[in-house]
Amino acid sequence: MHDSRILRDKRRHEGVLDLLYWRDVGTTGLVFTGLVVGLACLFQLSAITILSNLGLGIMAFTLPVCLLYKTMTLVRLSDGSHPFQSYLDEDRTLTDEDTVRIAEQIVLLIATAVTELKRLFFIDSIMDSVKFVVFLYLLTYVGIQANGLTLLMTGVICAFSLPLLYKLQQQRIDKIAKAIKKLVEKGTEIVDLVISLAKPPPAPAPAPSPAPTAKHKQKTK
Repeated sequence: MHDSRILRDKRRHEGVLDLLYWRDVGTTGLVFTGLVVGLACLFQLSAITILSNLGLGIMAFTLPVCLLYKTMTLVRLSDGSHPFQSYLDEDRTLTDEDTVRIAEQIVLLIATAVTELKRLFFIDSIMDSVKFVVFLYLLTYVGIQANGLTLLMTGVICAFSLPLLYKLQQQRIDKIAKAIKKLVEKGTEIVDLVISLAKPPPAPAPAPSPAPTAKHKQKTK
């Protein structure tokens, strides 16, 4: 059972990579065009309108085809098979194991996000919290210039274009990424040095009291 689950996850992962790297141009083009057109429609229409019209479009195709097959069966031009039987026979139900696994993944993601946000907001690391402040400040400008749909469409376009671009220009992009990584590391070292210099020096430890001498012991006696 565990091996079959790993095999299903591996196939699902490979299917996503096939889409992103355009290994099947027809399928990827269809998925990419559908996502972009659907998101573009959301700029003008509500999600309920789009989903209802999409459902009507599917029914406008499947219902006449089914009625045509029924008519052909009545006049004995068909064997009475259902035109969409292959789709009806597909098993897309989730097993109990899959449901538990998905729920565990969702809970783990939420717990990880909450822990990370708590660490950033309550300054567990000054450097990470400063980066988070800069990120939030930049997001204020992004929110002014674009809305969520624009960002979502940009993300879809980048998801389908950047992997292909990296595959075609891998060596050049790796060189640029290494140079940027070195600059970031140098900047981080400088900031850490400034923070360490700005910290107050630790308080000196109190001097230990001198041990009593032999003469002092005799006087006390």
